[in-house]
Amino acid sequence: MLGEDHSLLNEFPNHKEKIISLNTSDKSFAVDAKSYHQLDTEIRKLELKNAPIEDDPLHQMKLDRASLKDSLYQRLIAAR
Repeated sequence: MLGEDHSLLNEFPNHKEKIISLNTSDKSFAVDAKSYHQLDTEIRKLELKNAPIEDDPLHQMKLDRASLKDSLYQRLIAAR
């Protein structure tokens, strides 16, 4: 679905407390979470404007978002 919200809290609602905790206690997680959020926001803006960008760069942005999401999720499930 175009323009869909893929924020971490939306994607992983069961990990809300861990996301908040890691954002304050783990600088690397916070930096990556911020990058993920910025990338997701940019993708949504482009999708809602009928993607005024070539397909390849948009596809790469989505791959980058997925990679960051996977990395962040692995850190979430590893966190205690």
